[in-house]
Amino acid sequence: MKKTNILLTCVALIATQAMATPPGKPVKPSAKIKKWVSLFDGKTLKGWHNYNMKGEVKNWVVQDGNLVCLGGIPGGDIVTDGQYANFELSWDWKIEKGSNSGVLYHVVEDPKYPYTSETGPEYQIIDDLGWPDKLEDWQKTGCDYAMHLPNSNKKLMPVGEWNTSKIIFNHGHVEHWLNGKKILSFTAWDADWNKKKAEGKWKDHPGYGVAKTGVIALQEHNNKTYYKNIWIKNLD
Repeated sequence: MKKTNILLTCVALIATQAMATPPGKPVKPSAKIKKWVSLFDGKTLKGWHNYNMKGEVKNWVVQDGNLVCLGGIPGGDIVTDGQYANFELSWDWKIEKGSNSGVLYHVVEDPKYPYTSETGPEYQIIDDLGWPDKLEDWQKTGCDYAMHLPNSNKKLMPVGEWNTSKIIFNHGHVEHWLNGKKILSFTAWDADWNKKKAEGKWKDHPGYGVAKTGVIALQEHNNKTYYKNIWIKNLD
């Protein structure tokens, strides 16, 4: 009887742990298990809409289980229906030659902001090697766009192959991960962050980065980009 109870307890714990881990991701023991939630079902655009728009999404489609950006609509980013504050976000992505995209968070939907990047910090995704113009370091893949640079852990897969990325935002502590390696970390809203904002690209955008909650955005830049396995875990 005791052996049976122990076995049942072990099975229940394994099931709970699996529920907290997205498919294909390694299980990491945690004292406080949080549940992963899928943001893309692999079949439809349910849970997503165009930024600041209503109606059917036409510039993003589902192909072979992938969420694909077709391009063609200026400012045609898609955003989640739900809002998130403190979270861990994981996704797989690949691009074609010359593609440019990104994943943004804490994005505010308001007609006074025509672009998601005017409010939401961005995990940059771009063809570092095949982009037709010169790229500054702060424009390259893995950056906290125009703010923080990745470290030497950054290892990109070639264009056309899948990468796995992750953003952790936990009460101002931010991490960017790429293919299993942490490539940068910083503290939002500290003195260094405020200095970078005041002196850089966002100096004339007072709404940039100040929201503490908002939607998740996938950026459209007139290039074909592929996403799948998009999972989020609330850290509140």
